[in-house]
Amino acid sequence: MLTDERQGRTAVVRFDRKDGKNALSLAALTAMRDRFEAMRRESDPPSAVIITGTAELFSVGFDLRDPAVERLASASIPERLRGPRLGTEACKALAALEGYTIAAVEGWCLGGGLALALAADLIIAGVDARFGLPEIDRGLSLSWTALPRLLVRAGPAAGKRLAILGETIDAETAQTFGVADEVVPAGTALARALELAERAAAKPPLALRMIKRGANAWAEAQVASAALDEEQFALATLSEDFAESLDAFRTKRAPNLKGR
Repeated sequence: MLTDERQGRTAVVRFDRKDGKNALSLAALTAMRDRFEAMRRESDPPSAVIITGTAELFSVGFDLRDPAVERLASASIPERLRGPRLGTEACKALAALEGYTIAAVEGWCLGGGLALALAADLIIAGVDARFGLPEIDRGLSLSWTALPRLLVRAGPAAGKRLAILGETIDAETAQTFGVADEVVPAGTALARALELAERAAAKPPLALRMIKRGANAWAEAQVASAALDEEQFALATLSEDFAESLDAFRTKRAPNLKGR
């Protein structure tokens, strides 16, 4: 599911569930969190880290069909927090890495997948990449610190447009919005990310870490404003609209939403 390849001072973390969707299950989120936290604790951590999916897609987001997630539907509020909390922990563990982090994105990058990419320092997108936050159409708010990270990158207008309208945008529009930093030919996002990672890894490691820490001190202060997003997400799962939206998603029909 998760592999960690080292090329000098660069680490390439690949996520591949081999299901054609790369959905983020609770097990996948746990593995990512643990991998990034272990990487940060290394005596000589990598100077650059690339997170990527498969050659076809990054991730379609949180796995609503994960049996462990389905069991949360009848769980208590504290237990319902497990899903959003794991996602938040995985994203924060990626953001906390001292090395320069790059998300190499091809194909779909939706929901939790986009939240994960937003936690990286740089997003390189193949021209065929598609970005979106479909949570609102499932009756859910955003969690995993996705909203504040999106606002830091894109600003309030573009951020609210993506989150509230639930639009799926192409790579060039994502670059215009500030969501993607660079658009490259399809199939070359990882190669371009490796080029940039190698340049970062060639810099003095101590100076790189100091700059990254200083930049994060500002950015993470903005992200801290989302302290309640896990609770909001869990509360949304108690709504009738969420149950209706989830059933409509599974049965491929239009939901009948009533604001309850």
